[in-house]
Amino acid sequence: MINSTVPDVTFKTRVRNEALSGDNPFEWKDLTSSEIFDGQNVVLFALPGAFTPTCSSTHLPGYEANMEELKAQGVDKVICLSVNDAFSMFQWGKNLGAKEVFMLPDGNGEFSRKMGMLVDKSNVGFGMRSWRYSMYVENGQIQKLFAEDGFSDNCQSDPFEVSDAGTMLAYLKAR
Repeated sequence: MINSTVPDVTFKTRVRNEALSGDNPFEWKDLTSSEIFDGQNVVLFALPGAFTPTCSSTHLPGYEANMEELKAQGVDKVICLSVNDAFSMFQWGKNLGAKEVFMLPDGNGEFSRKMGMLVDKSNVGFGMRSWRYSMYVENGQIQKLFAEDGFSDNCQSDPFEVSDAGTMLAYLKAR
């Protein structure tokens, strides 16, 4: 996985269009992996779901709170990815006051599947979701991947030990 290219997918996103007026100033916009990762240093962290406890209390807020330090380490963009639709990701980010982290919906789980991180969380009623991980990507090439343990336990657990902002910052400062 290290030194490999991020999966080539097209994400279905919703973006604000200032030219639109009324109650819904948003429109659909397809974003490709190339548009997101090429020519940039990106930290992407993936998690099981919007509005879920650990994701909402610690994972996303940790990255949002450390944005200044991450940028000081040469990071251009921080992305939160989840197998959720664009509407859920937008509302979740808004609910938590996320202004710096880019909320990226992997609605069909295609990116997660191609990363080898799509897991069955039916045991808790989630269906197919992303495993919890983070990675550092330079110009589309994965430089470091921090995947949580437990992937092989049929995803009965939801560990949160190495995909946090602190672990990523320690890695970036040490390189």
